Amino acid sequence: MKKLLTLLLASTLILTACQAALPSPQPVTETNPTESAHNDKLTTLTVMTHDSFAVTKEVVEKFEAESGVKVNFVKGGDVGKALNTLILSSKAGTPPADVFYGVDNTFLSQALENELFEPYAAPALQEVDDALKLDPKSGALPIDYGDVCINYDKTYFKEHQLAVPTSLSELTDPKYKGLLAVENPATSSPGLAFLLATIGSMGQGNAMQWWEAMKLNDVVVVNDWETAYYTNFSASSGKGPQPMVVSYASSPAAEYIYADPKVAESPTASITADGTCWRQIEFAGIIRGTKNRAAAEKFLDFLLSLPFQEDMPMQMFVYPVIKDAKLPQDFIDQSQVPAVPATLSPEEIAKNRSSYIEAWTELMMK
Repeated sequence: MKKLLTLLLASTLILTACQAALPSPQPVTETNPTESAHNDKLTTLTVMTHDSFAVTKEVVEKFEAESGVKVNFVKGGDVGKALNTLILSSKAGTPPADVFYGVDNTFLSQALENELFEPYAAPALQEVDDALKLDPKSGALPIDYGDVCINYDKTYFKEHQLAVPTSLSELTDPKYKGLLAVENPATSSPGLAFLLATIGSMGQGNAMQWWEAMKLNDVVVVNDWETAYYTNFSASSGKGPQPMVVSYASSPAAEYIYADPKVAESPTASITADGTCWRQIEFAGIIRGTKNRAAAEKFLDFLLSLPFQEDMPMQMFVYPVIKDAKLPQDFIDQSQVPAVPATLSPEEIAKNRSSYIEAWTELMMK
């Protein structure tokens, strides 16, 4: 279960309403001073990522050998902090990286408003669904996506002869009293994503009325995904009291793939009815002012290439954006994809993110 925890931790974002400046980023892997003379001739490209970034070593090494680019990955912390660091340092003319991977659609507008990225119309963008392209200037290129949904414990609902809810409104029914654990949107990525899902599907006024009804129905609020999933969720290793939890639509696939001993099917599934999930899209871009523009373009082409796109599902349990990228069969069989996730425009999120969180906090935490 350790690997599952690492793969699914909500540290892809772990958002806060006010972000502090980030200390110096830490390398993902340390540079070996005894590397071959061949590597000394490569152009070194610094790529900042969020803490949950993962890629197979051999995939990167093949890119380096073919491109003449040596990639120096650095962890920038959660996305909010990393983004603030990049914006401030870029304005000062001292960006700590050439490329940033991991800004998502809840923070995209902040990057675009501050003109963090240089435009690059990567050829592979032709193979990406237009719905995932949120930057008309092609500064932020979509790389992957995933859905935040409510996961449920199959065994609990079967043993209690309880129907799985198929809408957000059903969750306010007293028969589901105290059965859902959610994360605080002020401190958690999936918590914020789920709050946005409720607002995107119902509108802010109706969403806050729904949350008030959920409070009366004893919804359980915790600070982070790890606590919600591993302490509160009844299907997790913690065997907690709640049979429903806000997590990811790919969590059931991870539960199945890493089950020990092996199981015939995932013990969990996701509620994916229209408007119940939030689609997170992650982007990468070339930091404005980089002195390694050509190498940065090669790296973005790599991120949109089949080797990287097909490596992602088992590394970070996200979906590739390239249409021809193949998914592992277990990933397909055990995951669910919502047909109509809730949406809000990046501009609306940028304008109202803080007020959404403040309104939720005032209602739910008092």
